[in-house]
Amino acid sequence: MHKGVFAGVISMSLLQAIAFPAMASSDLSHWITWAVEHDVAKQQIQSQADAMTDAGVASSQWMDPKLKLGVGGLPIDSFALDKDPMTNLSVGLMQQFGRGDTLTLKQQQTREQADSIRKKLGVRALDVRFAMTNLWIEAVYQRNARQLLQQNKALFKELEQYLSMNYGVGVNQAQDVIQAQLQIARVDDKLDANAQVQQRIKAQLSEWLGEQAQSVVPKHYPKWSALQAYLDTQTSSPNYYSALAQHPSVAVVDALIKSNETSIDIANEAYQPQFGVEVMYGNRQATGMNGQPASDLLSVYLTMDIPLFTENRQDKQVSSAQHQLGATKAQRDLLLQQMNAQVEAVRHDRMNLQQRLDRYQNGLLRYAKEKTQAIERGYQNNTSQLDEYIRAASDALSVELEQARLQADLALANAKLSYLLNKF
Repeated sequence: MHKGVFAGVISMSLLQAIAFPAMASSDLSHWITWAVEHDVAKQQIQSQADAMTDAGVASSQWMDPKLKLGVGGLPIDSFALDKDPMTNLSVGLMQQFGRGDTLTLKQQQTREQADSIRKKLGVRALDVRFAMTNLWIEAVYQRNARQLLQQNKALFKELEQYLSMNYGVGVNQAQDVIQAQLQIARVDDKLDANAQVQQRIKAQLSEWLGEQAQSVVPKHYPKWSALQAYLDTQTSSPNYYSALAQHPSVAVVDALIKSNETSIDIANEAYQPQFGVEVMYGNRQATGMNGQPASDLLSVYLTMDIPLFTENRQDKQVSSAQHQLGATKAQRDLLLQQMNAQVEAVRHDRMNLQQRLDRYQNGLLRYAKEKTQAIERGYQNNTSQLDEYIRAASDALSVELEQARLQADLALANAKLSYLLNKF
């Protein structure tokens, strides 16, 4: 094989751009759906919400009635039950009622708190989707990089065989063969590192997929149709707050705001009096002054506490509830500001990545090809050394790997935007 022809084969193969189209991956959607349905954290969140709901029902009930038993008017000189007409055996029931609408409001508040917990299911599902999408993107990149490396290794193995054959007939020097073998060893090391990363990705996927993670073979990047459709509707001065307000994390805080508003209503009910009822029945065994058996006794009492000194109790409870509501609203505003800042940062990263990809596709790859072809001509004319050619071919491979990395980074930026805007 003529060395020029062989060099041409190497240069054309190494410089052949591998396109990684952003194709929709139904497999990814399938695995995400499965992972969300079988997520152990979902059951944990649901159990917490159910526990909160049941606790709300319990806290909204009247206090248990109190039974009162005793002896009244017992003479201490004889301790006889039938000597003094005032002596009676008493049994009574006491029942205390809730203050105003406090019990109803407490049940409403716990329902709102349970709703806040349940909304974490949406956050968890979105987190799982985001994490798995990121791992999927990294797996696609590693797979594509491995294909480039394997192609590079195959070409250098063919080169090594060609040089060994020429060395046997005295055309090439031993150092040429060693250089090719060194390049193969370097590629082997990169392949080993690549395999290590792919194994780590599958191990991370096993958090949601279990043993099935070993059978996952990501091939294509996700398609960002929902995200792109949303971005196409944005003006030159985009405002993302309306979309961010629909994020599950914000919905959790919204439910907490409702709960804190109910806390203010509960605190205001503390200004209402609290009522109670007590019914007593007394049995007398002695005779009255007329010599007839003394009549049994019935007593009925209505109790009511009167909130007169409210400055350091009720007023402070209302003030505390209002401050807590203000803090939660500020938490929501801060969360929206932070998420909006992240969207802006990722959006700019996305634009820069697209520009860099254009530069690679329209310039760098072409320059690398032209450089390799120029060195190839010099190698054919014996004006360039083999190490120069190998270096140029390696640089071309590096450019292709860098382009693949940029495509992966662009996909990661799209995933981050999809997560923040809830546009998966």
